[in-house]
Amino acid sequence: MSKEAIVPAASQAMYDNFHFAPAIKSGDTLFCSGVIGTRSDGSAPEDPEEQFTLAFQGVETVLKEAGLGFDHIVEMTTYHVGLQKHIQAFLKVKDQFIKEPYPAWTAIGITELAVPGGILEIRVTAKV
Repeated sequence: MSKEAIVPAASQAMYDNFHFAPAIKSGDTLFCSGVIGTRSDGSAPEDPEEQFTLAFQGVETVLKEAGLGFDHIVEMTTYHVGLQKHIQAFLKVKDQFIKEPYPAWTAIGITELAVPGGILEIRVTAKV
C-alpha cells in the first residue's frame, strides 16, 4: 500500500509538531484530517458563519494541494458544538462550497473541539 502525506505550506508546523498529516493520499483516495475554521493566528472567530467559511476554505487548501476540488469529495463528516443552534447558518455556508451531486454527509453534535471557541470541524474523503 502506498501512502503520500499531503501537507500545504501553511500546515507544515502542525505536521512537524503534532505528527499528523492534513491528508493522506492512498491509491485513488484522499483521506483528510478534520479542519477547524481558524484565522492565521490559530484563533477561532466568534461569528459562526465566519468560522464555517474558514473551515471550508481550509478544506479547499488541502484539496488543492492534492490537485483536487470540492467536486472530488465523496464523503463528509462534520462535528458541531451546538449543532441545532448553528445548523441553518452551517447549511447556508456549506451550500456555497458543496454542489451537486452532493457527497454522503454525517453531522455529529459534540461537546468541544481541540481549538478553544471552535464550533465546527470538517473531515472529508475524496476520490483522486
